[in-house]
Amino acid sequence: MADNIRNFCIIAHIDHGKSTLADRLLELTKTVEQRKMREQYLDQMELERERGITIKLQPVTMRYALNAVPYTLNLIDTPGHIDFSYEVSRSLAAVEGAILLVDASQGVEAQTITNVELARSLGLVIIPVLNKIDLPHARTEESAKELVDLLHIKKEDILKISAKTGEGVPELLEEVVRRLPSPRVSQIQSPPRALIFDFEYSSHQGIIAYVRVSDGGIKKGDELKLYFADEKFTVGEVGIFTPALRPAPEILSGQIGYVVTNIKKPETVRVGDTIVSSKNPLPAFPGYKEPKPVVFSSIYPESQDDFEELRSAFFRLRLTDSAFSFEQEADAVLGRGFRSGFLGMLHMEIVVERIRREFGINLVVATPTVAYEITYRNGEVKLIYSPSDFPEEHEIAKVREPWIKFEVLTPQSALSGVLQLLQEHRAEVSVTSVFGERRMTVAGAMPIRELMRGFFDQLKSVSQGYASFNYEWSDMKEADVARLNILVADEPVSAFTKIVAKDQVEFEGRRMVEKLHEVLPRALFVIKIQAVARGRIIASRALSALKKDVAGYLYGGDRTRRMKLWAKQKRGKKKLKELGKVNIPHEVFVKMIKG
Repeated sequence: MADNIRNFCIIAHIDHGKSTLADRLLELTKTVEQRKMREQYLDQMELERERGITIKLQPVTMRYALNAVPYTLNLIDTPGHIDFSYEVSRSLAAVEGAILLVDASQGVEAQTITNVELARSLGLVIIPVLNKIDLPHARTEESAKELVDLLHIKKEDILKISAKTGEGVPELLEEVVRRLPSPRVSQIQSPPRALIFDFEYSSHQGIIAYVRVSDGGIKKGDELKLYFADEKFTVGEVGIFTPALRPAPEILSGQIGYVVTNIKKPETVRVGDTIVSSKNPLPAFPGYKEPKPVVFSSIYPESQDDFEELRSAFFRLRLTDSAFSFEQEADAVLGRGFRSGFLGMLHMEIVVERIRREFGINLVVATPTVAYEITYRNGEVKLIYSPSDFPEEHEIAKVREPWIKFEVLTPQSALSGVLQLLQEHRAEVSVTSVFGERRMTVAGAMPIRELMRGFFDQLKSVSQGYASFNYEWSDMKEADVARLNILVADEPVSAFTKIVAKDQVEFEGRRMVEKLHEVLPRALFVIKIQAVARGRIIASRALSALKKDVAGYLYGGDRTRRMKLWAKQKRGKKKLKELGKVNIPHEVFVKMIKG
C-alpha cells in the first residue's frame, strides 16, 4: 500500500554524520544482518570510507513496524559535496521528505543552507535533527537556535540524536513515519513513468537504472523508452535495493527500485532522464539537464607503455560516472594522454585517485584550468579548454571566463581575514550579514579559476578551520588574463603553460622559473629557463652545466696540452647548447604541478 511508504533522503554538510546515521537505521530496521555490518555500510568504495565522505549515492529499502503497522522506508544516501549537486537535486526530486542533519558541535554550515533551499524548492517536508549531542564540546542550544532561525520552526520540532551511540535514533524513525507524507500515486492502469536518479553498468545486463516510479507500474517485458535520449528498450528485470539488488515481480507508483534496461551504450543514459511507455508516453519530469564539466586538466601516464591501460581505465570509469568526459591529445614532451573534464576540483581529485588505486597507473596531471570563451579580432568565437591553445594577445578582442556565486559562513573573529582573502582572490562581495550569535555570512561572486590557487586551504587557515564555503555556477564574465609560457632551452613546454591574471603574470612567471631552476636536473651544457608572457621575457635563469675535468688525467708537462683540451671542451659545450635537447623527467612535472 502506498499509504505505508515513506521516501526520504538524509541531507547534511560533509562530516556531519550522515553515513553513520544511515548505519544506525540499517541496524534498527534489521535490513543488514549484524554480522555483516561495518562502518559506512552504504559507502561501497574504499576511498569513501577512508575519507569519510559519500561520493556515489546509494538507495536502500528498509522494512519497519510502528504500532504493529508495517511500513516501507526508502532511503537515498546522497553525496554532500557541491560538485555533485545535480545528482543530489535529482535524488531529492525522487522523495517526499528529508532529514536535515546538523552537527551540534559545528552548527549550521554553508552547505546546510543550500541543501535547505534545494529541498524547499522541491516542496519536501524537512525533519531537523541535531547530531553528535554526546560530544563534550557540542553547542546544542546554540545550534538549535540557528536551526530555528533558518527553518522558521519551533525549538520543540528539532530532534536530538547521537548517530554514533544510537541515542534518539529510534525516536527519529518514528518521526519519519509520522511527519513525512506518503507518496501520491496514480491510477494503476496509467502508462508508466519513472525518474532516473542514478544508474550503474553491468557487462551482462547493460545499464541498470535507479528509478522512482510516479505513474503506473513497471515489470519485466514492458516496452519502454528514455524520453530525452529517445532510446527504446525492453525491461529485463525490476526490483528493490536491500541494498543489494533484489528482483521483484513489479515496481509500482510511489516505489523506488531499479530497472534493467539491457542498453549497452552507457553514454545513452543520463541522470534526470524520464522512463516512459514507448507506445503511450507521458510528459517528462522537469529539471533535466546535461552535466557539464567546468574544470579541465590533461592527464598522461608516467610511462607511455601504460597508455592503453589508461584509456581502458577511463572508459570503465565512464560507465559509472557520466559527468566525467575525456578526449585523446598528444604532447611533444609527455606523449599521448587525455584532456579530461570534471564537475569540480573534488571530482577531479576522486577520479585521479581512483585510477591510481583501482588500476595501478601512475599519472602526470597537468595544472587544472577552466574553459575560456575567446572572441577573436575577426569576430570568431571559440571555447578554449587547454592553456597551450590560448591565442596570443594581439589576436584577442575579448576573453570571458566562468564565475561562481558563493557563500561563506565564518566566525565573527575571522571576518577580516576572510574578507582580505576574498579580495586577494578577486571576489566581489555583495552581502555580509549576522548569522546566529557568533557567526557571519559573506556572499558574492568570484572567478572559478581562483578556487584552483589553494583557496580552500587558505580559507581554513585564516579561520582556524571554522569557516565553510558553498558555491554554485553563475555565468560568464569578461576576464583580464594572459597566457604564461615556460621555455626550457628555448623550447616551450606545454605542460607548464598557464592562464593567469595579467597583474599576476610577473609574480607567477618568476615563481615558476625559480621552482624549475630548483628541480630540473643539470645537463652537460647550460640550460636557459625563461618565462614568456605578452610578447616579452619576464623572468630568466640559467642552469649551470655539469662540470668535468677533461685534463684531470694529465700530469706534468707543458700547460698548453691542458689548454687545448679545455678549448675543445668549450667548443663541444657550445655545440651542445645549440643542438642539444633537454629531457625533462616525469618527477619534475609532478613537482611543478604540486607547486
